[in-house]
Amino acid sequence: MTTTFDSDSPDLERRRAMKALLAAGAAATAGWSALAGAATTAAAAAANTAMPRKGGTMRVATANQSQSDSLDPAKASHTADYSRMFIFYSGLTEFDSNFKVQNALADAFDTSDHKRWAIKLKPNVHFHDGKPLTADDVVFSLTRHKDPATASKARSIADAIDSVKASGPLQVEITLNAPNVDLPALLAVPHFVIVAAGTKDFSKGNGTGPFVCKEFTPGGRCVGTRNPNFWKPGLPHLDEVQLVGIVDDAARLNALLAGDIQLISPVPARDVERLKRAGSFGVLESQSGLYTDLILRQDATPTSNPEFVQAIKSLHDRERIQKTLLRGYATIGNDHPVPAWHPYYLAGLPQRTYDPDRAKSLIRKAKLSGATAEMVAPPSIESALDSALMLQQAATQTDLKLDVRRVPADGYWSTHWMKHPMTYGSILPRPTLDLLYTQFFKSDSVWNESGWKNAQFDQLLLQAREQKDETKRKQIYGDMQTIVYEKGSIIIPAFINFIDAHSGRVKGLVGSPSGRLMGYRFAEFAWLDAV
Repeated sequence: MTTTFDSDSPDLERRRAMKALLAAGAAATAGWSALAGAATTAAAAAANTAMPRKGGTMRVATANQSQSDSLDPAKASHTADYSRMFIFYSGLTEFDSNFKVQNALADAFDTSDHKRWAIKLKPNVHFHDGKPLTADDVVFSLTRHKDPATASKARSIADAIDSVKASGPLQVEITLNAPNVDLPALLAVPHFVIVAAGTKDFSKGNGTGPFVCKEFTPGGRCVGTRNPNFWKPGLPHLDEVQLVGIVDDAARLNALLAGDIQLISPVPARDVERLKRAGSFGVLESQSGLYTDLILRQDATPTSNPEFVQAIKSLHDRERIQKTLLRGYATIGNDHPVPAWHPYYLAGLPQRTYDPDRAKSLIRKAKLSGATAEMVAPPSIESALDSALMLQQAATQTDLKLDVRRVPADGYWSTHWMKHPMTYGSILPRPTLDLLYTQFFKSDSVWNESGWKNAQFDQLLLQAREQKDETKRKQIYGDMQTIVYEKGSIIIPAFINFIDAHSGRVKGLVGSPSGRLMGYRFAEFAWLDAV
C-alpha cells in the first residue's frame, strides 16, 4: 500500500499567517482572564450575561484559505467565506442560536399559498457607501444567482424562483415555480445576503453588515472595521475584526495558545482535552449535522461500480471512527445526510457495520480483485486523512489495494474536491433538509459531489417542498433517505459536533447548530473583556 504526503511545515505556516496579521498593525494581546469549560456551561453562560465591553481588535483563524476566495456572495463555499458574508453583509432573514429563522433586513413576510410572497423591508438601512437599501437591491441580489454567467454556488436554490419584482421602494414580491414553505429559511443562507444593485466589483464588500471592509486579499487576510451605522442598535462591540486562514490544525491551535489569535475554527476533537487542561480558553461545542464524507464519483472507475461502492461502505468501521478518531464528539452516521436527532430522521434503516468479508465478496463479484484505487485527502478536513488510512488498512483484508494521497489543504476545494474518483468532502449543516438535498443530491446541482443522479429522488424533492402536512412531508423525506442509503455513492460514517475555541478574553459567543463560529455570525456579537 502507498501513502504519499505533500504539505508545508505547520510552524512555517503559522509564521506566515502571523506575519500577515501583524502587518495590519495589530499588537499581540497578553494576559487573559480565565474561562473554564465549554461555552454551554453555567460559568460561560454567566460570563456572557455581563455588560459587553466596547472596542478592541479580535483576530480569528479558520482552516480555509485559497486564491479563489471572494467577497462575492455567489462564490461562497466554506467557513471563512460564510463568515466574511456576515461580517460585511446582511440577509433578509437570519438564524438565531436555536436555529430558528428571524427577520433581518426583511420586516415582514406575507403569503397565502407559499408560492407568491410579499416582503416588506426595514426602513432607514444603509450600505457602507451611504446608499439607502431599496427593493431594487433585493431584486438584483436574488436574480443574479439565476444567471448562468454568475456561476453562483446557490443557483440550484435560486432556480426555484420564478421572478423577483419591486412593488414599492421597500416592497418586494417573490414568485416561486412551486410552493415552498421553507422560503424564509432559504433566504438566510450566506449566498443570499443583499448587495447594492448593479454591483460588479465585490472586492470592497459594500454591504449593510456590522463591519466595513478595510482590507481583503484572496488567500490572505481580511480586515473589517466597525460599521457606525449598522442597523442593529448597539452592535457590533469590536472596533476591528481580522480573519486569516491557517489551514494546518496544529499551527492554528498553537496560534491560539501563543496568544497570536483569539478565536479559531475548527478544533479537532483530539485537541479538546489539551485546551481544557490549559484552563484559560473557552471551547464552543454544539451538536450538528456536519459530516465528513468519502465521495465515490459516478463518472469514473472503479467508483461507478455498484459493488465497489457497497464494498467501500462495508469497510468503514463507524464505531471506531466515532470513538477513536472523533473522541466521542460525534454521532454515528448511516450513509445518508440526516442525523438521528433530526425531526425528519427515518428510524429503522439497518445500521451499516464493519464487514470486511462482505467487502471482499463484493470486490470479487465486481471483478475488481487486484485492482488499485486512490483516495485523495487533505489534513484540514476533520478525520478525513485518518479515515483514509484506516480504510487503507481495512482493505488489506480484501483483494483491493487502496492508496492514500495526502494533498495540501491550501486550495483543496478548488483543485481536488470532486475532481478525482475518490475524494473527501466536509458538508456543513443547511437550514432545511430541502436545501441540503437540493445542493448536494439533486441531479443537476453544481455541488452534487458524486455526480449521482436519481429521477425518483428529484421528484420526491419537489413533492416534499410544497407539502404543508408535516406527517406526509416526513414520510417523503424518509423515502428519500432510503434511496440515498441504498443507491447513493457517498459514505457518511459520522456527524461531527461543532468545536471552536477562543481566548478567555472573548465573550458573547455561544454554540449554534446552524454553523461554526456562532453560525458564522461571531463578529456581530463577540466582545473582549479587559486584560
